[in-house]
Amino acid sequence: MNCLIIDDELTARVILKRHISKIESLNLVGEFYNALQGIKHLNEHNDVDLIFLDIHMPDFNGIDFVKSLKNPPKIILTTGDSKFAIEAFEYDSIVDYLLKPIEFSRFEKAVQKASKIPAPPALDIKKDKTIKQQTSEDNLYVNIDRRLIKIKLDSIYLVEAKGDYIHIKTEEKNYTVHSTLKKLEDKLPDSIFLKIHRSFVINVNKIIDIEDNSVLIKKDVVPISRSNRTELMRRLNLL
Repeated sequence: MNCLIIDDELTARVILKRHISKIESLNLVGEFYNALQGIKHLNEHNDVDLIFLDIHMPDFNGIDFVKSLKNPPKIILTTGDSKFAIEAFEYDSIVDYLLKPIEFSRFEKAVQKASKIPAPPALDIKKDKTIKQQTSEDNLYVNIDRRLIKIKLDSIYLVEAKGDYIHIKTEEKNYTVHSTLKKLEDKLPDSIFLKIHRSFVINVNKIIDIEDNSVLIKKDVVPISRSNRTELMRRLNLL
């Protein structure tokens, strides 16, 4: 199995690498000190069968990292804190939970357990790209003054909810429609649109800048809620 280490502690990574080297069925393809680096690797490669994942890390903790993955490989959590054990096993991708310092005998047992669990079906990348291309060409029709107005979905860069109305901002024109954000969100392709706040949906491809807890799109500064930040970071093509 190709495996990945994501842990901000150097000593922990050294111990894990030593354990991995003793098991012939494991092949280490990368090690990272934070979750964002791990997300970047997973977005760019389809070569990971198993992740050894720390829970306490800067930016994202291990549980937030797991939540951000749509098609996660098998995961073994590594931590010095046992209080997350019950929550951890709510996720199908998490196959075991190792407490630091990790002894080799316990590590080996966890790997054997992971090897017996079938791998999740691989994502058809070509098919996924085709779906996104087709979706981005779709149109949205909105009812304004008894007229149905066509809006190209990929021209929309921001949608804001205000009371019983939503404001749709596009490259050419802005529209105010009597509707709910939820109703419109259901009609937008999630390949390019993301709800980052209870009042805002953005076109991820139109982002200019991200600073602290806000996003700059065109001339609009949009807040990012804490609960939606993980998914936004997962979507970005991070360098």
